[in-house]
Amino acid sequence: MVLEKEKGETKPMRILLTIAYDGTRYSGWQKQKSPEVLTVEGEVEKALRTLFRNPELECIGASRTDRGVHALGQRAVIDVETTIPPEKIPLAIRPFLPEDIVVTAAREVPGDFHPRYDCVKKTYEYHIYQSPYKNPKERLYSTFVYSPLDLEKMNEGAKAFVGTHDFAAFCAAGSSVSTTVRTIFDCHVEQEGPHIRILVTGDGFLYNMVRILAGTLIAVGQGKIPAEKVAEIIAGKDRRQAGQTAEPQGLTLREIYYDLP
Repeated sequence: MVLEKEKGETKPMRILLTIAYDGTRYSGWQKQKSPEVLTVEGEVEKALRTLFRNPELECIGASRTDRGVHALGQRAVIDVETTIPPEKIPLAIRPFLPEDIVVTAAREVPGDFHPRYDCVKKTYEYHIYQSPYKNPKERLYSTFVYSPLDLEKMNEGAKAFVGTHDFAAFCAAGSSVSTTVRTIFDCHVEQEGPHIRILVTGDGFLYNMVRILAGTLIAVGQGKIPAEKVAEIIAGKDRRQAGQTAEPQGLTLREIYYDLP
């Protein structure tokens, strides 16, 4: 077996990648029909095709983040035949990726594994910079709120999201999902100085759901929406009653979880 490896015997594998990126200059994760549109998936595939010398190689992503949204734990799978051990792929691909995209981990998974359908839960973070003055260093990764926010009220409102609900009021127009019912396992707000983070974990999210949720909690913190009304907004299923869709640059896909050994 050692001799076969030394001769460069390839092994077909399905590899699960963990990918972090700064989404500032990209039109979201998903590839577009026009190759001129810059996407994270397009750049990752280009690098993978160079590394594995396979112009047909494609990756399947777990979550379709929007333009300007960031990720620390995006996931994607590829099917390859290679002599490179999975754990060495992050280092091997690094020279072929732009500086704002990094593969942070790779592992072999079963051949029938799917990064979207086998997902158990996801965690998103929405970052707010609360200050009377803008911080230029925060402009690409936060939304600015000038007025003080009532964190206690925001956390009171956040509790209403926990559980299994129909989140039609928190879904942007144009979504083609079969159901708007989702389960939220945790939603809370924390603060460190001017940095306020909304953290939400669920089994899945609708189009713009986290950004609408964030916009609603910001409105609660500003006193524009009573905290006790959040449950009513969820039950009412009327998008017009929820808050504005918060800006994309404040959103980061933190982690995607799977039941893998």
